[in-house]
Amino acid sequence: MLLFSQFTFAQELTPKDSLPYKVKHAEPLYIDLIRDLGAHKGEKEWNVGAAMVDQLNFDKYEALIEYEWAVRDRLGLEIELPFTFYAPVLPIEEAAKPNNKLESLKMAAQWSFFVSKKYQTSLALGYIHELTLNDFTHLRNEQFWTGNVYNPFFVAAKRLGSNWHSLIYTGPEIHQHFVSRKWSTTYAAHTNLHYMVPGTRNFIGLEVNKFWQPGDFDMTLRPQMRLAISDQLLVGIVAGIPVKREDERMSAFVRLIYEPKHR
Repeated sequence: MLLFSQFTFAQELTPKDSLPYKVKHAEPLYIDLIRDLGAHKGEKEWNVGAAMVDQLNFDKYEALIEYEWAVRDRLGLEIELPFTFYAPVLPIEEAAKPNNKLESLKMAAQWSFFVSKKYQTSLALGYIHELTLNDFTHLRNEQFWTGNVYNPFFVAAKRLGSNWHSLIYTGPEIHQHFVSRKWSTTYAAHTNLHYMVPGTRNFIGLEVNKFWQPGDFDMTLRPQMRLAISDQLLVGIVAGIPVKREDERMSAFVRLIYEPKHR
């Protein structure tokens, strides 16, 4: 009887049609999340992105198609197809220019295990798995799949008052190369600070991408802004400024975000 009374009382506090509390965080635009933190079941989102990167002797053009959805409250899944194309800037030998390719088939999951209304904080664990592919010119004659990328990650986000948002995204990227049978590891830590315009979904902010490899460190500053075109369509604009110009110089990235209506 005691258990039954407790269950009845809990049902009165949380009706079947209620949704768990969700802290609204500003999501970075370049390296984005797998659905919102604290996502509600049924949420969906399509992303189409395009970037241009100045790589000294040639320009690199990146494109992505991404679909993400919440299969249950606070659990999101994602599938992404990232493409890369190259165009020479100066008359250089064809061999010096990398070949165009579909980089990989990316599959990901993210679980928000802690959502606090009191502290306006969300914590999540996630995992991205990439099956990397050969370039377009060698798909028929050589190995189709070239390796795996194993990428567990952790996300911590906190609202700083009403309009400021902070977020940390970090984890290792472990690369398995089939042809050379070698392994390599890159550690990533991305920090973000955004200001959300009151009463809107628009924001401006800074995303800082940092990567460590044995004997090497790369950091890129990405000032960005997001504008809501309608209730379901948003556009994000990002500039890329490398702190140390080694292989890449300035870059630009645009992301279109479409969120279908859901119950």
